[in-house]
Amino acid sequence: MAAATPKLKLFTNHMCPWAHRAHIALAELRVPFEEEIIDLSKPRTAEYLKINPRGLVPSLAVNDDIITESAIVTSYLADAFPSHLAPASTDLNGPLARARMSFFADTWTSKVNGHVFKITAAQTDAQKATAGKDIVDAVVKELEPLLANAAPFFNGSDKLTLAEALTGSFIVRLFTFPKYGLIPRSVLDELSIKAPNFYRWGEAVSKHPSVTGIFDEAVIAERTKQRFAATK
Repeated sequence: MAAATPKLKLFTNHMCPWAHRAHIALAELRVPFEEEIIDLSKPRTAEYLKINPRGLVPSLAVNDDIITESAIVTSYLADAFPSHLAPASTDLNGPLARARMSFFADTWTSKVNGHVFKITAAQTDAQKATAGKDIVDAVVKELEPLLANAAPFFNGSDKLTLAEALTGSFIVRLFTFPKYGLIPRSVLDELSIKAPNFYRWGEAVSKHPSVTGIFDEAVIAERTKQRFAATK
């Protein structure tokens, strides 16, 4: 007899790119789940701090167990519901494929994402120019070679993989924020020339329904502007 599908409840906020990771995976897996929005603009309630003492999102309740931290939540979903997102670790090439996807996501987070944050937070043209150059340089050096066989998604896949689930929420911001003045359009123009593999991959990711599903770009761009304006 097949095991029963666990009851899932996602504690999330649609403005948060880290929580967005879990939404991408869930959209691809098409498994039922309950959702509770956590207001990140207010102190966390005592009830939520019992669920996640760090007060962060996402948190995932799996029956009576709690999983926290976005990469762990997203990877758990890929493990718990075998699909095109990732091969099973018991598959012949599964461990290697998973290692490569994890490395790709870690490279984005550790080598590129900080520069994207800096450019959206920049308060002067000089700061934006420096951060923009850093984004392009990091993508060209670190990510472009890893996407040589994207078709259009990671490692030749025609469907989203765990690599996109872990990075798509940030990529969609990189590719849509230029419309709202948060990132200079010149950054994407340079990437299209200097990192064509990344640019083609990023365009496909940023337009995918599982990535755009909860992403209200105009609202998120405005909230981002307000957040950084308040720090000036």
